[in-house]
Amino acid sequence: MSPAVGSRKLSLLELTALVVGSMIGSGIFALPAAFAANTGVNGALLAWAIAGTGMLMLAFVFQSLSRLKPELDTGIYAYAKAGFGDYAGLLSAVGYWLGCCLADVACLILIKATLGQFFPVFGDGTTVVAILSASLLLWGFHFLILRGIKEAALINTIATVAKLVPLAVFIVFLVLGFRADVFALNLWGGEPPGAGTLWEQTRGTLLLTVFVFVGIEGASVYSRHARRREDVGIATVAGFLGVLCLLVMVTILSYGILLRPDLAALRTPSMAGVMEAIAGRWGALFISIGLLISVLGNYLSWSLLAAEVLHSAALNDAMPRALAHENRAGVPDAALWLTNGVIQTFLLVSWFADYAFTLALKMTSAMTLVPYLLVAAYQLKLSLGGVDAPAHARMRWIAGIATVYAASMLLAGGSRYLLLSSLLYVPGSLLFWAWQRHRGIAFRPLEMGVLLLLCAMAVAAIVGLASGWLRL
Repeated sequence: MSPAVGSRKLSLLELTALVVGSMIGSGIFALPAAFAANTGVNGALLAWAIAGTGMLMLAFVFQSLSRLKPELDTGIYAYAKAGFGDYAGLLSAVGYWLGCCLADVACLILIKATLGQFFPVFGDGTTVVAILSASLLLWGFHFLILRGIKEAALINTIATVAKLVPLAVFIVFLVLGFRADVFALNLWGGEPPGAGTLWEQTRGTLLLTVFVFVGIEGASVYSRHARRREDVGIATVAGFLGVLCLLVMVTILSYGILLRPDLAALRTPSMAGVMEAIAGRWGALFISIGLLISVLGNYLSWSLLAAEVLHSAALNDAMPRALAHENRAGVPDAALWLTNGVIQTFLLVSWFADYAFTLALKMTSAMTLVPYLLVAAYQLKLSLGGVDAPAHARMRWIAGIATVYAASMLLAGGSRYLLLSSLLYVPGSLLFWAWQRHRGIAFRPLEMGVLLLLCAMAVAAIVGLASGWLRL
């Protein structure tokens, strides 16, 4: 990296804004209806307890690795490669990169769905006009980012601060409009009390919680740009705890405004519907404006993260070296062009999806859980043996919980999203396998087994889509 690029260092505030800006976006504005469609208050509290604990452990893992492994300065990709080899690094890079692309698609759909509340031509965010205008927005941001990462990070910081204002106002109105009788009726979501009911309700929300936490690794991914190395860990934990408080308040307090069936029936973004129930039509307009600011900033964060991960993988020969190219402003332009090309493709495919926003949301979660699992497992591996074991020993239980959490979330999400995600993993895996053969590097038996499993899952997904039992 050139001295000019290397001098563009990010402060603690900017790193924290990358974490918060990546986490607070499209997801938080859809939480009231998304949770109400699956569970009542008790199930929501249990879901946040599970997700909060698991993700806090993961935040501690990122903090620990950023401090004890400073030479691994490309974050989520580098940890997987260091722990489990080149193929694991590739899966981590591809999974995280595609997860970022899908998150951007969710942002674009939600922006248009929000405008659709006031301009019917945008509909639910997947009409022809909506997709065309989203495409224009996509390429407008593309050329903004090409001007420089430091400049884009500054805009993201401003957008992050701006998006917190409507969220704070919304929470104040939730408190003022809170009705204890409505909240009490929503405790069990209108279903018979019991442990079985509670778990079934909770299970349906777990992938939703993963989506709203995706971005926790934002500072880690950009650690090579940090002004001070220790700021990476501080930004990760501080950003996570602040966002967790907001997510829980938005979800739980909404149950005191409307009954669960009414909450579940709200159109996306449901936060605007809750605000309208409290304050009237102007409340929906206020939240919609706040959402547009929030999601635009969130979109920018994801675009930055996606290009950076792809660029880092190329620097380490897990991707074609052409993707490591940087322009004069220090932006990985080749990686950015490919990223936005893929986002454009996903955006066109969303036209054919029954519930495009929910699909993008849950697919983002499924794709990013694999990199999270590999990072947590790497920290666990370090704490159990090797020359670094004494330094990492105190992280043993934390890493163990984070590993179990990530694996459990993958399974809890169901077979549908695992099969669909295999369709995205297989092309990159096959290209990597062919490239490794060309270089004379053979896959290990375990790696070949994983590749064959992914191929089998992809075939099953294609058959399922063709026969109709698996739907977008």
